[in-house]
Amino acid sequence: MSTLSIRLPNSLHKAAREAAKRDDTSINQLIVIALAEKLSAISTSDYFEERAARGSAKRFHELMAKVPHTDPEPYDRL
Repeated sequence: MSTLSIRLPNSLHKAAREAAKRDDTSINQLIVIALAEKLSAISTSDYFEERAARGSAKRFHELMAKVPHTDPEPYDRL
């Protein structure tokens, strides 16, 4: 594990302290969780961008043409 010193605006530090107290955790743990969530979101976004780059509209339409047309169930109608 490593140590990292960061500078926070007073208002953000106060909000973090209050959130950690409400969550019955430490500010350190709150920041670790927040960073992990942000990194996960970035990783997910990167993954979908890479998948989209490999996508093909032509292939999508070819596959959709194979799906038989059926009316939606009554509970699924708009």
